[in-house]
Amino acid sequence: MNLYDQISDDIKKAMLAKDKVRLGALRGIKKEFIEAKTAKGSEGELSDEAAIKILQKMVKQRKDSAAIYQQQNRPELGEGELAEAAVIAEYLPKQMSEEELETALKAIIAEVGATSAKDMGKVMGVAGKQLAGKAEGRAISAKVKELLA
Repeated sequence: MNLYDQISDDIKKAMLAKDKVRLGALRGIKKEFIEAKTAKGSEGELSDEAAIKILQKMVKQRKDSAAIYQQQNRPELGEGELAEAAVIAEYLPKQMSEEELETALKAIIAEVGATSAKDMGKVMGVAGKQLAGKAEGRAISAKVKELLA
């Protein structure tokens, strides 16, 4: 079962359970998936890799919105965004721990032959491809800076 079908099944379950937050988040996911399927050049298909990128983008958007709501002293709205982000994150692959990320990045740095902060672009290019979906871009970038410093 691909992610699209799983989301559709989970929407039905959320409707039966009358879980409004989960239902709202799942409907948002399905909307994004349908838009991606019908976009020019997609040929009506949505791979799981493309779906994961969409989910990552949605989680990031929710977290950014929650941060803005917190800054504007509207915590009740921020909590709703974080709740939706948690539901969306359930469909993402397991994120790497700090130690796993550091180990993977050390291997990439050795593979690329990076020695200083000037080589960060090379490392980030390879790391972005290899660790896509397994770690956030911010976390990867921060750890690369730390390791190359």
